[in-house]
Amino acid sequence: MIQHLHHQNAELATLIQRHCPGEGLFETAVPSLFLIHHRQTTERAFRVYKPCLCMIASGAKDIFLANEHLAYGPASYLVASMNLPVVGQVVQASVNEPYLSFKLEFSQAQILEVLNDTDLPQMPRDNARRALFVGESEQHLLDAAVRLTRLLEQPKDIPFLAPLFTKEILYKLLQTSYGVTLAQIALEGSSSYRIREVIEQIIQQYDQPLRVEELAELASMSVSSFHRNFKEVTAMSPLQFQKQLRLQEARRLLLAESADAADVAFRVGYESASQFSREYARLFGAPPRTDIKQLKEKYGTTLNASV
Repeated sequence: MIQHLHHQNAELATLIQRHCPGEGLFETAVPSLFLIHHRQTTERAFRVYKPCLCMIASGAKDIFLANEHLAYGPASYLVASMNLPVVGQVVQASVNEPYLSFKLEFSQAQILEVLNDTDLPQMPRDNARRALFVGESEQHLLDAAVRLTRLLEQPKDIPFLAPLFTKEILYKLLQTSYGVTLAQIALEGSSSYRIREVIEQIIQQYDQPLRVEELAELASMSVSSFHRNFKEVTAMSPLQFQKQLRLQEARRLLLAESADAADVAFRVGYESASQFSREYARLFGAPPRTDIKQLKEKYGTTLNASV
């Protein structure tokens, strides 16, 4: 078993290297499949993860959700079951042993389709669970990921086989110890399903004032129950979640447009430029002007989207 996992990891690493034209993150011809290649460690990068499965064939990465730290490498996989603002950092990579990763995004509708089309045991609609987790790699899951990636060598087979292999991967994930957590996002009426709807609204209206009572009503929960469930899913309060979204978008705007910090602060929903500057420095380690100057000197006008 261990030998087979090692062999499959080696094949996945070879495929990733073959189909990455350089360093960074690359979208592939397989829908929702991205491959990532780095020959050196990276600094922390701030991103909003969509629901996805990430598998590392070589190297290692740290992921931070609020104050929680998750580490994973070739012996494990990471799943985000909802849209989440995270911080990622490649911590193990070199020219001889580069960081090589597979990332497959999926939707709530795809999870529901698998649940409806299979004879998996009835999933309980229980309490909300953390929407980001690391699991131990399993042979059948890695096999399916390798077969999906192999389709890049047979482009004519992608339209027919890619949806089937993607469905298989989700089917295998739903059979792991974290299957219930993943299923919750698709089961209408579950706490996780209702929190997912709230998260989507916060993301769509991140620059608008946040009214917790209205969000709790959307989730059909009391305010106290809503706070508890939201924090269980995201590891942060609704206000902290919105703040992360605002600051990440502000950083992107400052880098892309060379805009004035005060103007960007108001665009992302802040009413006080000084509060924006304080919170920006707290998250990114430097005030807006200093941070953007350092980023442009190091990366130009774009940041690597590898996490």
